[in-house]
Amino acid sequence: MKNKEFNIPPVPAVLLAIISVQSGAAIAKTLFPAIGAAGTASIRIGISALILLLAYRPNLFQITPKQWRIVIPYGLSLGAMNLIFYLAIERIPIGLAVTLEFIGPLLVAIIGSKRLVDYCWVVLAAAGIALIAPWTNTRIDSLGVLFALVAGALWAAYIVLGGKISKIMNGGQAVSTGMLFAAILILPFGFYENGFANLTPKFFGMGVALALLSSAIPFTLEMKALGQLPPRTFSILMSLEPAAAAICAFIFLQENLTFYEILAVICVVIASAGSTLTAKK
Repeated sequence: MKNKEFNIPPVPAVLLAIISVQSGAAIAKTLFPAIGAAGTASIRIGISALILLLAYRPNLFQITPKQWRIVIPYGLSLGAMNLIFYLAIERIPIGLAVTLEFIGPLLVAIIGSKRLVDYCWVVLAAAGIALIAPWTNTRIDSLGVLFALVAGALWAAYIVLGGKISKIMNGGQAVSTGMLFAAILILPFGFYENGFANLTPKFFGMGVALALLSSAIPFTLEMKALGQLPPRTFSILMSLEPAAAAICAFIFLQENLTFYEILAVICVVIASAGSTLTAKK
């Protein structure tokens, strides 16, 4: 009976994972003034890598050359994506950054399609981007927008590489090894920014919470949900991420979005969910 009390149904598990990730992003942003975006990314990825390495204990000597050729770029894309995303939310609201970043997974979902309906989702997402483009919204930082779009491209690469590595390597082994290379990539930026100079026990504790909220907890919840939900249902739920990001940023950071910015978030959420609904199996 005790096991059933902690058995979270798959849909709430996905929603909790989304809230966990976006709450982590809000915590990360509060650390920027003290240790910088690169320092925060370094702590998050470094602690996450340590947690995953201890949890899965990958045997690096047993990894084949074929696996290395994919798991290394997989980890580097993961690390770069997180660093660039933090540089983005340092300059623009989290809700907008996640909305722009979501263009990457959306394009992966429909790339190669020749169906008219899929092009309609692209147009809808493009309309959302146009609503928050720097040339139509003077309060938006152009570099922040660029960083968010680059993070989206890296997210797309991470998805493609993740699909390839999942076919030739155990999931836990792949993620823990990939996170190791993500940490190797990011840590020098943290040192260069001198973010660790201001690292106090309080900030380190927040870094641990950030790693748990942004990596360990959502990864566990998502893996649980993926085992019980159809992939299409999972993807539709994940499409709510931009909206969740905007809500969490408003609650924790008092980041207000304008009417057109909220409309942009809605456009991308609908485009993402729509592309999943109409996608071929």
